[in-house]
Amino acid sequence: MKILCWNVNGIRAIAKKGFFDWMAKEDADIVCLQETKAHPDQLEALHLTPPGYDSFWAWAERPGYSGVAIYTKAACKDCKVGIGIPRFDEQGRTLVLETAHFTLINGYFPNGGEDNSRVPYKLAYSDAVLEYAKALERQGKSVIICGDLNTAHAEIDIARPRENATTTGFLPIERAWMDKLVAAGYVDIFRHLHPGEPNQYTWWSYRMRARERNVGWRIDYFFVTPNLVEKVTAASIESQVTGSDHCPIRLELDV
Repeated sequence: MKILCWNVNGIRAIAKKGFFDWMAKEDADIVCLQETKAHPDQLEALHLTPPGYDSFWAWAERPGYSGVAIYTKAACKDCKVGIGIPRFDEQGRTLVLETAHFTLINGYFPNGGEDNSRVPYKLAYSDAVLEYAKALERQGKSVIICGDLNTAHAEIDIARPRENATTTGFLPIERAWMDKLVAAGYVDIFRHLHPGEPNQYTWWSYRMRARERNVGWRIDYFFVTPNLVEKVTAASIESQVTGSDHCPIRLELDV
């Protein structure tokens, strides 16, 4: 089973840049998107569900903001919108897809803001997602958490760690939450399979030719419960794929 995950920075914008051609070529079983920035009426007009896939959408009450989507060819038992907490769900940040093999949480974690004022909200959402995932585990489910977590976990995951020590996305308190996620048993599967591999990033600023120079951040992840680790056959960063300020990430499992 192949799962792709990508912050597309606007589904309507990336649709004009060959997104659906790329998706057809990849032929993934599940595609998780973040920051879709679209409401249902806009989506319906654009016919944004390709043949062979079911699609599920969560959107923000505020137009042109946030939003996540899942395309799936894999049989699913259910897809829930949100995690049952209005102050997070009204921003369209979460979809929870249940398959026969695992439950997948697709999340667009908040940005802490240029003045770091939204860091408390970000951490509250992050804690809520983790508690939701733990509840699924208590029900005996295997869990995958994927999406734009908006935090680079370690110095290896950011090109300029010293310069960004006081910037949201690399604050000690945000990185400590990532430690909490790992302590809860969740495995950063890319780093598990590629320990110590430097210069692996998933987001680059549009400024200063950052992507061309590979001055980036690794802020998009697949985290999996331990019982899924042995089933993972590949995890990669598709940095050659353009169209957004993020690039896709890939997870392949033998289920």
